[in-house]
Amino acid sequence: MKTVLVLNGPNLGRLGIRQPDVYGHETFDDLAKLCRETGRRFGLHVEVRQTDDEAEMIRWVHDAVDQRTPVVLNPAAFTHYSYALRDALAQRTAPLIEVHISNPAAREEFRHTSVVAGVATGTIAGFGLMSYTLALQAVAELLTEADAAPPGRPPMPP
Repeated sequence: MKTVLVLNGPNLGRLGIRQPDVYGHETFDDLAKLCRETGRRFGLHVEVRQTDDEAEMIRWVHDAVDQRTPVVLNPAAFTHYSYALRDALAQRTAPLIEVHISNPAAREEFRHTSVVAGVATGTIAGFGLMSYTLALQAVAELLTEADAAPPGRPPMPP
């Protein structure tokens, strides 16, 4: 079973408490359970992590790069300013899907720019926790396509 990391940035450990009108009433534990169950449906082993620490997030990304592990990432506030995280993600060696529970483009102007999007395989936003389900489905399909690729073809899209 292929491992996928689901990494979550600042304040996402407070789901269910923090702005439920924006992020919903589900807790981080609900999110982790949903991701693990979704992963099993797609034949993936999902590890769900959350940190408020940028350095820890970057270490996790470096480990994923070194191990060629796909990542589903909700960078939270790091989305808008963390060039250090972006630079770590630019080294990716497997699919990287950026996710957001809310739609940042429909919120405050400072949330409209993602420094991460340019190095991600794709971005899914605005579907609540279903954004994670869609991202895990995308990872599963990308991995299946890579496995079916003819010899000599790169294992994932550039």
